[in-house]
Amino acid sequence: MNEFFAYFIKLMPQMVGGLSVTVGLFAITLVFSIPLGVLVAGLRMSKNQLLSNLTKLYIWIFRGTPLILQVVFFYYGLPNLGIRLDPFPTAAMAFVINYTAYFAEIFRGGIQSIDRGQHEAADVLGMTKAQTMMRIILPQAFKRVLPAVGNEAITLVKDSALVYVISLSDLLRVVTVASIRDFTVTPFFVAAVLYLLMTFVLEQVLAYVEARFSYYE
Repeated sequence: MNEFFAYFIKLMPQMVGGLSVTVGLFAITLVFSIPLGVLVAGLRMSKNQLLSNLTKLYIWIFRGTPLILQVVFFYYGLPNLGIRLDPFPTAAMAFVINYTAYFAEIFRGGIQSIDRGQHEAADVLGMTKAQTMMRIILPQAFKRVLPAVGNEAITLVKDSALVYVISLSDLLRVVTVASIRDFTVTPFFVAAVLYLLMTFVLEQVLAYVEARFSYYE
């Protein structure tokens, strides 16, 4: 047991470094993809057929192809077009673009679930379409889609391990290297515990937010 704890303490600095990459990628993806998802959802519902069809195509492509393929394409494919990025910005871009497509469909469903009468009532009160969307529709839509958004956020924690394929030193890559170097599976168990802790904390935060939104129901 003492040997285990000694090894664990020895491994922790590397694990913390990998964990910071995982958490950073998670935070950046969530911060950018949620508002972009709302924007894309609006364009998807636009009466302008060109914008609607273009966003529909975008959503179809990025929801219909594996995220790992998109990460590899951005990292190895973009240099052929003269665009070279470091692994982390490349991974962040791929994740944001991918999750924006998923969030767009989630928010589109939430917005379209709001009764049309609320739009008409806001129009009678003299509110513009933008005011109606920001003050009336989106708050209710967000409340309805919160469980789905939460599920995607939890999936994002686990999907972050995919950056291993472009040699980004995230948590999974760190423990894989340590396991091969030290001939032990202990790092994988430690990583599993860390992933479980992250998802547990996220679940608690989501439960709190859902409770706050449903307080007046």
